[in-house]
Amino acid sequence: MCMDALLRAIAESKRRDIIRLTWARELAAAEIADYFPDVTRSAISQHLSVLKGSGILHERRDGTRRLYRVNRGEIVKLRAFLESFWSDGLERFHDLDETIEASGTDA
Repeated sequence: MCMDALLRAIAESKRRDIIRLTWARELAAAEIADYFPDVTRSAISQHLSVLKGSGILHERRDGTRRLYRVNRGEIVKLRAFLESFWSDGLERFHDLDETIEASGTDA
């Protein structure tokens, strides 16, 4: 899945909450909605659609129920992408430090 879609999907706080809820267990859409009494079921359904469309959530049908769980593979991709910023930043810092050290000046 496209990294932009993953980033857009997690940009909304309710979606991040849904990811946390479905991290360890599969939940029905109605169960997920129950965690958000201040949000309409329609809005939760839209959040689930965005998460499913981005690949972050798997959907499984059980009769009339739709059950959701996190697709950890997509989260691993997202984490690796975000961690690349950290390691790139550390490498640049290290390079800068070596440059300063080689020039004999203090920053």
